[in-house]
Amino acid sequence: MRPFEIEGIEPFTGRPGFIGKFVHSERATLAHWEIAAGTELVEHSHPHEQITLLLSGKLELQAGDDRVTLSPGQGVVFPGGETHRGFAHEDCVALDIFCPVREDFKG
Repeated sequence: MRPFEIEGIEPFTGRPGFIGKFVHSERATLAHWEIAAGTELVEHSHPHEQITLLLSGKLELQAGDDRVTLSPGQGVVFPGGETHRGFAHEDCVALDIFCPVREDFKG
């Protein structure tokens, strides 16, 4: 067991409008995001499966023709390789779980 506390993790601020904190295991990455209202998540894809859970705010996500606006407690699952994008209508806090590990989020 390896306990952690989100508040004690060094923040990643390399994306405008996003503050990310990451926890990595051998097989997965947990990402804790604070997203400023009005921030656009540009269209992208990655080979990792992704589970997103919105903790606070209002977040719109789109994959292909499918679009959903999440409220707290709601989430989505993106298969690996699926192109997706998003927009924060309000200040948001969200959790992403990625499998396998997001090596690009280490550092």
